[in-house]
Amino acid sequence: MSGFWIGVLWVHLLAMAFFVGGQLFLAAVVVPALRAEATRPALRTVARRFGAGTLVAIGVLLASGVALASHEHAWGSGTLHAKLALVVAVAALVLWHMHRPDLHALEGAIFLGSLAIVWLGLALAH
Repeated sequence: MSGFWIGVLWVHLLAMAFFVGGQLFLAAVVVPALRAEATRPALRTVARRFGAGTLVAIGVLLASGVALASHEHAWGSGTLHAKLALVVAVAALVLWHMHRPDLHALEGAIFLGSLAIVWLGLALAH
């Protein structure tokens, strides 16, 4: 893989790390620390800012993922198809969670789906 494509892969992995790492940080640190009623406004502010960053990360993931799949001629891969199906499912869960933030089970489903997407991405890379 040339230096350019390593750069594209690096950007893809950086965006993935922001998305999945941000979810871990929110779930393990922010939500438990700011769960009390008095700190709810701060929790909402953090979640909205992470949401804005997530939109940028998703755009980067889509653009770099399409480029990588095309470069690697991976569009016929069943693993890629499964990954893309999970991406669509997680996107739907994120949209649902934006409209129903009180459904905390969605947070867990989004996180587990994201981890599965990372797993499939690693399978594609090897």
